[in-house]
Amino acid sequence: MKPILFEIGSFQLHSFGLLVALGFIAGTWIANRRAAAVGLSPRSIHDLVFPWILVGGLIGARILYVISYWERDFAGKPLLEAIAIWRGGLVFYGGLIGATLAGLVGISLKKLPLWKTIDCLAPGAALGHVFGRLACLMNGCCYGRTCDLPWAIRLPSGHASAGLTIHPTQLYEAALNFILCGVLVLCHARRRYFEGQIFALYLMIYAIVRAVSEFFRGDYAVQSAPVSGVFTPGQSTSASIFVAGITLWFVRARLAASPVAAMPKSPSL
Repeated sequence: MKPILFEIGSFQLHSFGLLVALGFIAGTWIANRRAAAVGLSPRSIHDLVFPWILVGGLIGARILYVISYWERDFAGKPLLEAIAIWRGGLVFYGGLIGATLAGLVGISLKKLPLWKTIDCLAPGAALGHVFGRLACLMNGCCYGRTCDLPWAIRLPSGHASAGLTIHPTQLYEAALNFILCGVLVLCHARRRYFEGQIFALYLMIYAIVRAVSEFFRGDYAVQSAPVSGVFTPGQSTSASIFVAGITLWFVRARLAASPVAAMPKSPSL
């Protein structure tokens, strides 16, 4: 855990901000490679990520964080505190929603093929999230429950975990997102049967990853949505994301297999 990497005078380099920036760069790199493989311009992907997805993702992630933790962290404090993302405080699902909405606007304005473009972006989202979870570890947020496993970690005594040994939940999710990125790249290269498949697969698998990782989280208590005392907020949202992913899968698969979509061209006369 090291929230501030170094200071020069009044300037502070926050590890959270640096790693999130590296995540966007890494995610764009893999998305560019997937775009080139399917005949899209890597430059168009770059111009879509910067600024559309970047800005939309950060705004969405911060808004959901501020809403979720308003009473605890922001009530009665200066407005600047609500926008100080360089100190940490982003909710991934808010970022996913914000990035998706902003990306749809950018895709429309740039006249890019919707589903082909989104499929290229999905592996990049998983890879970028690897860096995001490492940022959480460096910042000391999204920490785990207490445990006595050999790989347990201990954060500084002043941390909210009180110096106890805890699950390295940030590393769990970083590793699973790295594997997810590899699965998505493989499917995009060799097992892609219809456009929209890779994005749908990303939504479904990540929802499962997040729901499972929530069992090891210790930074918030089980809350009341949708079933009191059963699901964490992350698991509740994961259920909705999974439903969205499986719905998208079946809708896009059915359209790809429909007689109109599969109809061969008439022979030239």
